[in-house]
Amino acid sequence: MTTAILAIDQGTTNSKAVLVSTAGEILSRGSSPVGIEHPQPGWVEQSPLRIWASVQEAIAACLAQMPTVQILGIAISNQRESVTIWDADDGQPLGPVVSWQCRRSAPACAELIAAGHEPRVRALTGLPIDPMFPGPKMKWLLDRAPSGHRVRLGTIDAWLIHCLTGGAVHACDAANAARSQLLDLGRMEWSDELCALFGIPKAALPELRDSAARFGETRGVAGLPDGIPICAAIGDSHAALFGHRAFHSGDGKVTFGTGSSIMMALPDFIAPQQGITTTIAWSINGRPTYAFEGNILVSAASLPWMAELMGLPDVQALTDLAMTAEPGGPGFVPAFVGLGAPYWQADARALFSGVTFNTTRAQMARAVTDSMAFQVHDVLAAMMAQSPAPLGRLYADGGPSKNLFLMQSVADMIEHPLIQCDAPEASALGAACLAGLTLGVWPDLAALSALPQGGRTLHPRASDRAGRLAVWRDAIYRSTVSAPPVKGE
Repeated sequence: MTTAILAIDQGTTNSKAVLVSTAGEILSRGSSPVGIEHPQPGWVEQSPLRIWASVQEAIAACLAQMPTVQILGIAISNQRESVTIWDADDGQPLGPVVSWQCRRSAPACAELIAAGHEPRVRALTGLPIDPMFPGPKMKWLLDRAPSGHRVRLGTIDAWLIHCLTGGAVHACDAANAARSQLLDLGRMEWSDELCALFGIPKAALPELRDSAARFGETRGVAGLPDGIPICAAIGDSHAALFGHRAFHSGDGKVTFGTGSSIMMALPDFIAPQQGITTTIAWSINGRPTYAFEGNILVSAASLPWMAELMGLPDVQALTDLAMTAEPGGPGFVPAFVGLGAPYWQADARALFSGVTFNTTRAQMARAVTDSMAFQVHDVLAAMMAQSPAPLGRLYADGGPSKNLFLMQSVADMIEHPLIQCDAPEASALGAACLAGLTLGVWPDLAALSALPQGGRTLHPRASDRAGRLAVWRDAIYRSTVSAPPVKGE
């Protein structure tokens, strides 16, 4: 009988299930959509019960392709910074899942920043005070939960562990906890100081465990026998880094999508300076691996927008047009919702700069595609200015990473080789690798590193990098500086 690890990858729009063999190969896949609601402008939420239902549907679809497989253990990777609340006794939700995208806690964050708390929070957690992070969102949920309940709070890994174990276990992994803004990264424990600052009862938080650890066993899950061990949990971006086997300080990855997440492994905890964050990448045998991270708000999302604006059939047509551009075109900043790392300018706005009568359609297309590479360059520059280790192996994943032109542009701009990966399920694969460590399928990181790993290395080519960067810098400046008022207004 075939044996495999069942990896659950619970994302913002879909839940996926993947069977991974003991040779590290993908055997089957299943997925199910998850709805998203916007009850008010800037608010984004989901149903905890729908998330759990979608996970079960994805598992069923995955197992239907291999009905006789023996599941050795279960691994979880999950959307980060989304949180929910439920009853500790009957397991029923007491509120929605407040998404990582949600801005409802912005007023509370503004008050904390105005009161001068951000430097201390950043020093303890590696994170700025921002509505993306769970602390203030947990307080929002607590304040609106019905009274008379013994509550549990948690990120999505904690919710899924609760569901998979029939409510027997309330736990989360260190990597997800590191994104909560309630964890003291240096001490690797829930912080009394931070819980008091954000108004969170520590008793409601999950038990902290390693990313590779036993989190309990299945109980009462449709389509699965009782007693299957849950052997790993980790945030999806962290899981992708692990799935690439980026185990050495300086190794990193760029996940391209609507936005982009850039992570780079560190030797120790380093409190970040302005522009990037520090997080726990994963924890094994009580030892955390830390990482720098930079979150780009809009990356590949600008490509279909520009393709439609230019009357092109798809993104491929846009990149084909961009490839024909003559040098000397305009700059473009994709600040449709402000700028994320490393600028963090919420009031920045998208713009083209340097457009003349000689500007061509191809140059306009190239300005948009190049903006992805420029943003990656700037985040990596901020990381390297603070990193004690040189940049090592750098991997690219996510849908846009399949486009050779886009990825070659990134390699050229950062002047560093970029490994274009084959596996679209990097997060699920990384979680499965962690579970395999817990189960003893692989004895150590060296055994994981020895597994076959496909991909193509793109080496940087000579280009007018300095001139293109100068155009980009000018565009960034213009997008972040407000025009002076007109006289008489």
